[in-house]
Amino acid sequence: MGKLTPVTLALVLSASVAGSAPFASAKPMSPQPPGKQAVAIGVGGAAATVDPDATQSSIEVLRRGGDAVDAAVAAAATLGVTEPYVAGIGGGGFMVVYLAKQHRVVTIDGRETAPQAFQEDAFIDPATGKPIPFYPQRVTSGMAVGVPGTLATWAKAATLYGTMPLRRLLQPAIRVARHGFVVDQTYHNQTEMNRPRFQAFTSSRALFLTPDGQAPAVGSVVRNPELAKTYELIARRGAPAFYGGPIGAAVADTADHPPVAPDSEIGFPIRSGVMTAADVAAYTAPLRSPTHVNYRGYDVYSMGPPSSGGSTVGEALNILEGFDLSSPDRALALHRYIEASRLAFADRNRWVGDPAYVDVPLDGLLSKDFAAERRCLIGSHAATSPVAPGDPHPPYDTTCTGGGASEATGVEGTSTNHLVVVDGSGNVVSYTTTIEQIAGSAIAVPGDGFLLNNELTDFNPAPSSPGTPDPNLPAGGKRPRSSMSPTIVLHDGSPFLALGSPGGATIITTVLQTLLDRIDFGLSLPEAIAAPRASNLNSANTSAEPAFLAQYGSELSSRFGQSFTSTPEIGAETGIEFLPDGQLEAAAEPVRRGGGDAEVVCPAFAGKHCSKARRHR
Repeated sequence: MGKLTPVTLALVLSASVAGSAPFASAKPMSPQPPGKQAVAIGVGGAAATVDPDATQSSIEVLRRGGDAVDAAVAAAATLGVTEPYVAGIGGGGFMVVYLAKQHRVVTIDGRETAPQAFQEDAFIDPATGKPIPFYPQRVTSGMAVGVPGTLATWAKAATLYGTMPLRRLLQPAIRVARHGFVVDQTYHNQTEMNRPRFQAFTSSRALFLTPDGQAPAVGSVVRNPELAKTYELIARRGAPAFYGGPIGAAVADTADHPPVAPDSEIGFPIRSGVMTAADVAAYTAPLRSPTHVNYRGYDVYSMGPPSSGGSTVGEALNILEGFDLSSPDRALALHRYIEASRLAFADRNRWVGDPAYVDVPLDGLLSKDFAAERRCLIGSHAATSPVAPGDPHPPYDTTCTGGGASEATGVEGTSTNHLVVVDGSGNVVSYTTTIEQIAGSAIAVPGDGFLLNNELTDFNPAPSSPGTPDPNLPAGGKRPRSSMSPTIVLHDGSPFLALGSPGGATIITTVLQTLLDRIDFGLSLPEAIAAPRASNLNSANTSAEPAFLAQYGSELSSRFGQSFTSTPEIGAETGIEFLPDGQLEAAAEPVRRGGGDAEVVCPAFAGKHCSKARRHR
């Protein structure tokens, strides 16, 4: 999203906006917002996000002496202002961190939790006995809101691994919230697509729509003094202002009593939630062990359960390691990639859930022997989905007997965002956050300036396969399964690459395919991020972008029997690579979702004034 520079903002918004309405100055502006750059190379640190303001917040913190964790928190807080439909303290996420001095990877689980009173049949219509329709009914409800984990993640990361206090890290976001940002086409379109949902709630229409109920025009300036006030309260009082404080109490009250407008024309009743202030106060963001596989000499670390990202990417890599993917026969390699994804998703759907509630056989899912068992099912023709899950408990069967059936992947929202940061000491952060759907539940907390998630719709509303245990059914206090896959790759014991993506369940295949493009196919990181994508989630048809179909679709169909459906875009990655010469290459999507922004502390062309910046060796 393009935004005004601080200098331009000072010129056009010099008056104080404290307490003013968000759209007090939402008039078309003549200055053009600054452009994004998809690639940046240099030293001293780097950041890549979907948004220039957020990327610049990271770079500002790095230049002031902060580390990668500090910079990631600052960027995430800014995204809560400029990308409120995919980020914010009303949601959750997963953070993966490489600590350079300790030479180890740690992860923080900021996934939302269900309220304690949440029932297994929460999304079953009592009148029909069937699941409530997913969109817009199920997602647009207080019942869909999980206890947010984003702020707890920031606080834990800053306390354990950062160098600056949280109050300082919130300042760039507070400035943007008060001064405003320029609306681009993506923000306008996302507002427009959610306008009927926003109109249903008094708080949401006041926060995100113009006084006449429209989406703000491209080029207009949007400010959020309510969120600035909320961030300032957190800056003064810390995370307890949310967890056990007035903000958290407001979150629970809003979920339980959605502020439905008297003139709402949404067309269905808005269900109330069962969240309490005690649910919010009890939330924790635990440290968890990362997943780890070695793929062709590269150590790939990611997020463990309740995310299925690390286990599913890891299993697919283990399966594919038994094939030579670097041969000139690219269609054969892509056929095997699609089939490995199909098999890994079958296992994900059967076995992965919140480890506090179900036994997740993670060691088996990531074992080389289990991968060999699954690999033998990949032949010269596309399998018929849904394929059956394997049994990741030893001993392993390599006779390819197969058998049984599996469920298809459930519905998962695509409203996520990913950021990556590296500092001058070689610390790395790969961080994916979400509020689930674009605009989440569409319910804004009155007076506090942020949207609530609809994360609990990531639970399967009913068992996917009758008679087969389902690890992702609702339960009080449980964390729904996620596909977020923040990833850090080491080579020879040192950081090589960090990446991640939004995209719901396609996050997994996006990260997987990009790793193959980079490691096996020899593409540069920017080329791998821009390359056309395909995604199979154990479904009969593989979703593929038009460019992928144009390049490979015909051969994959005729040679291997693959079936495809076209989709405009899959994923929207950001990544940073450590180059052999000691420089950093930050890369973001050049086109998808309006493109992202990548910057470095000292660009390669900056000259002598950056000569003291640390190079990474």
